[in-house]
Amino acid sequence: MSKTSTDIRQAVSEAYASAVTGPATRSCCSGPTPKGVTAKLAGYSGDELAALPAEAVENSFGCGNPLAFAGVKEGEVVLDLGAGAGIDVLLAAAKVGPTGRSIGVDMTDEMIAKANENIAASGYSNAEVRKGIIEDLPVETGSVDWVISNCVINLSPEKERVFAEIARVLRPGGRMVVSDIVVEDLPEWVRTSAAYYSACVAGAISEAEYLDGLRRAGLEDVEVRERLVYDASQIAAFVESETCGCGDADKAVRLAESIAGNVWSAKFHARKPPA
Repeated sequence: MSKTSTDIRQAVSEAYASAVTGPATRSCCSGPTPKGVTAKLAGYSGDELAALPAEAVENSFGCGNPLAFAGVKEGEVVLDLGAGAGIDVLLAAAKVGPTGRSIGVDMTDEMIAKANENIAASGYSNAEVRKGIIEDLPVETGSVDWVISNCVINLSPEKERVFAEIARVLRPGGRMVVSDIVVEDLPEWVRTSAAYYSACVAGAISEAEYLDGLRRAGLEDVEVRERLVYDASQIAAFVESETCGCGDADKAVRLAESIAGNVWSAKFHARKPPA
């Protein structure tokens, strides 16, 4: 029996709840993989990470820094899809200042609790995280200047709905900048693996499909501005960091070697047409 969208979301939520409430290292890995390794692989500067609560960095599960060179200004409203422990919500809050607003949306209670702890520790009064799914955002139509997301949309079983929601919540002329995983030619055994789905690989689509989906949602100026193609060692580190790392180590190596060069992080930019 094929899984429904609800089944997939539930499995992903459970995987990330387990990851964020687990120990700081995954001792069952073949060589413990520290939580937060992806934050360091993803292009955040040392200064950015040093300014954040340690818990926000250690529980980051991203594949890029969507706010790098994004052009976010003071007084703007930024919406982060799949906020997790809040690393990008906090970075956005710093960029938009006290007259702006940084909003995160996440579906996992444990992640929301961790994000709220990190927001409280940071002292930002212009940041919040709301519970919801990214296919049906708890955000008013035409109310945000920027939509950002960090390695989350690939996890959605209904990506067309996500793209439509991005277009809905953006103000006319508003922009999105999303870092996400895209893939080409995955083996079927990878596509059907729940563990690799939660690791941001099995549910990913091609770059061309991603761009077409954004255009069909009514966005314009759609393009990829950065790419990082992963080699086998990077894929292995990424998968171990994104999951509990407690699976078959040989299978993880087999996965990395079989898809090296076919998995990359892409930074997507798009804009909602002006009124």
